[in-house]
Amino acid sequence: MAVVADFSFETEALASGAVFVAGVDEVGRGPIAGPVTAAAVRLDPGRIPEGLRDSKAMTQAARERLAAWLWENAAVCVAHATVEEIDEINILRASHLAMERAVAGLGQVDFALVDGNLLPPGLSCPAQALVKGDARCQSIAAASIVAKVARDRIMVDLAQQFPGYGWERNAGYPTKAHLGALLDLGVTPVHRRSFRPVHNILYQDKSVTP
Repeated sequence: MAVVADFSFETEALASGAVFVAGVDEVGRGPIAGPVTAAAVRLDPGRIPEGLRDSKAMTQAARERLAAWLWENAAVCVAHATVEEIDEINILRASHLAMERAVAGLGQVDFALVDGNLLPPGLSCPAQALVKGDARCQSIAAASIVAKVARDRIMVDLAQQFPGYGWERNAGYPTKAHLGALLDLGVTPVHRRSFRPVHNILYQDKSVTP
């Protein structure tokens, strides 16, 4: 039986004294191009839309519809960590940085429910990590939807600036077509140089002398 996201984690936090509870998720750890994007969403317990679930299990049209609803009816903040930051501090830390920025940008948050098994160390409030939280917790599911839609739009814009890599379809993930274009067209300023496929192309002609 499939797990259905519910509001039980939020209810527990509220019962323990929290007033403003937000769900936090990120998208974009796996791509070899583009930023990593996080969202923090604080739902109104009296106005929770139907269909909140892991964004990866939804159609694009459903994600777009729910993301628009959430921007209108919930407290939402989206934040990013840049390609340069990813290359400088590594993708895990950059993902956490984007999450920290999203929570800080949301303003009123005194407890955060965070997707994953690790909590970002710089969160501005107490938090709980939830493995597969985007499939279990409605606030995290909402954050996953908002983050996915926001990052996909960024990659569509970048695809217009750097045509040929198929980012409007692959969102920067290392698909066969994307890797082929990387070989044919070269590395762009928004490719992650610390990721192996990009690093290997940049340094394939360089040898290390003993």
